[in-house]
Amino acid sequence: MNRLQHESSLYLRQHANNPVDWYPWGTEAIEKAKAMDRPIFLSIGYSACHWCHVMEHECFENETIASYLNDHFVSIKVDREERPDLDHIYMTSLQVMTREGGGWPLSVWLTPDLHPFFAGTYFPPDNRYGFQRPSFPQLLRALQDAWKNRRSEIQERSLELIQFLQEMNRAESTQQDLDSSIFQSAFAQLSRLYDPVHGGFGQAPKFPHTMDLQLLLRLEKRLGQQQALEIVTHTLDQMGMGGIYDQIGGGFHRYSTDGHWLVPHFEKMLYDNALLALTYTEAYQRTGKASYRQIVAEILHYVEEELCSEAGAFYCTQDADSEGVEGKFYVWTLSEIQSILSPEEAKLAESIWNITPHGNFEGHQILYRRRDWDQLALDHDMPVNELLTQVQRMKKSLYEHRSKRVWPSRDEKLLTAWNGLMITAYARASWVFHEPRWLSIAELAALDILKTMRDETGNLYRSGSHGIAPKYLGYLDDYAALIQALGELFQASFIPHWLATAKELTENMIRRFADFDGGGFYYASADQQDLIVRHKDNHDGSTPSGNSLAAQILFQQGHWFGRYDWLELSKKTMVTFQQAMKESPVSSAQMLMVLDQYLSDMDTFLIVGSFDHPDMQQSIQHLRNGFNPHRSIIVYQPSRHPELAEYIPLLHDIPAHDEQLTIIRCIGQTCGAPMHSFEALCQELDRTK
Repeated sequence: MNRLQHESSLYLRQHANNPVDWYPWGTEAIEKAKAMDRPIFLSIGYSACHWCHVMEHECFENETIASYLNDHFVSIKVDREERPDLDHIYMTSLQVMTREGGGWPLSVWLTPDLHPFFAGTYFPPDNRYGFQRPSFPQLLRALQDAWKNRRSEIQERSLELIQFLQEMNRAESTQQDLDSSIFQSAFAQLSRLYDPVHGGFGQAPKFPHTMDLQLLLRLEKRLGQQQALEIVTHTLDQMGMGGIYDQIGGGFHRYSTDGHWLVPHFEKMLYDNALLALTYTEAYQRTGKASYRQIVAEILHYVEEELCSEAGAFYCTQDADSEGVEGKFYVWTLSEIQSILSPEEAKLAESIWNITPHGNFEGHQILYRRRDWDQLALDHDMPVNELLTQVQRMKKSLYEHRSKRVWPSRDEKLLTAWNGLMITAYARASWVFHEPRWLSIAELAALDILKTMRDETGNLYRSGSHGIAPKYLGYLDDYAALIQALGELFQASFIPHWLATAKELTENMIRRFADFDGGGFYYASADQQDLIVRHKDNHDGSTPSGNSLAAQILFQQGHWFGRYDWLELSKKTMVTFQQAMKESPVSSAQMLMVLDQYLSDMDTFLIVGSFDHPDMQQSIQHLRNGFNPHRSIIVYQPSRHPELAEYIPLLHDIPAHDEQLTIIRCIGQTCGAPMHSFEALCQELDRTK
């Protein structure tokens, strides 16, 4: 067993039996490289990464290759989910050096000063790819020779790269006015990328693009573009019917390897399912489609059953492989289906999920649908509710059978940022779908994260696990995603504790990450001494960037708390990255959603009184109906939570009586006349439609 055996990361522990003399990232490894004058081999991956496992088996378990690594390099293994700052820096280095997109495993060679001089991804143990991809042993010998005989060339090249990375980080917008014309170009770009046949954007492999879909829901309102809504609904329908969605157990796999959502890469990620649950929730608010409600319920049930820890927080990943075979846990054969279900049920299952004797994936069957439930009900001449009842019964039987298989491994790391995203999804869904149990799950997860991942001074950690002390301090997205989640919990429960904690963390976030001179926020705090460059992440990719989330919560909470300095920070962040929004709107969807809210202003309803007042619940529910992304609701019950008025200046001048209902609408910081009945509220909403 090497040094990785005691790490909290499952990915690192998976390499604990390798003959490679692995080190975790830290002072010990870096000092050894300096003392022995050796280059560092840095290998970055994550537990659910299929090709990471392949390279481990082919190269890192090979005694000959391991011996060469141990004799000539200092080998460091990093979990990209624990150290996204390192992953970003060295992935960007690869992209600059090779002009390629990159991927994992990420293989980088560094000087002892941590400067990269060569990078790639997967390398095979022999010359199976000919000249296109050298074998790993060949590459190691060539790099060792270069380190020994061409050191000055390596050092010169690495210094040039560092200077380039630093220049990239200084880029900022010189235009100070925020421009709404970006929205039209964003819609045009998304429309061009849209696949009108299968939904989604681009060709294979196909990713969910959740934030682009959420942005399109807002662009429909802003631009009056009906096509924006059509893109969203078609894409969500196709994904929900496809193999990328686990038709039996619920939850989405990582991405589709083809262009029509059939064959997924079978890993399941917490953040994907959080963002997809939120996207389907918003689409339900806009359309009222029952199928979207069903998918949200199935996603959240999957997370509760398979990713929720006993203490409440959420684990981060389920692997794609079981018994060494990708997807084996999830696929079926026709004979297996027929042995589990009754003949009538098996025939229905064959029709619904297009099951054939030969299968559609390496002799097995990935279940998928070609038609929605209404169409299938017509095909089988039965009411849709009766069909869904039978389908649920079949799903239960198939799930119970599947549960007896060897399960994919689960990475039981707790990641603060990803937990924040899932808490947000549960909290939002709880009030949209009137499911108080989902709010309880969100609250328990938040309490667990605040207990496990926060130190006595209020600083957050990035990752940890129950029973093992957290190791790495939190990054910008950890703070921002958790603060967003606490704001959602307040909007769902109106309990001031969540708001108070959010305010404390926001102040800490600003202190640790804000760049008051250049604008925006650094990803890592100045405490991180092991970084060759301190970058600002503004790319909204598979997860929202820290800067986008920071701008969003500062805008929202700046209005709530009356903090004009926070509103200015939010605006300056958007100004800083405005050029990036213009150049690549599809990489800035979350930031564009913040800009949409900024240019529309906050529409806040203050409701003061007792929950027992006959008009209170009716007013809250009416305000929550439909898709209103610029609306927030603050409910103040003076006798139960008098402390809320300490945080919300807008409440200071409102008479605090439980007996009388008072509703005040504030657009930005300008508030209208008090209303005292549900009828008056309806008249106000009708007036401003």
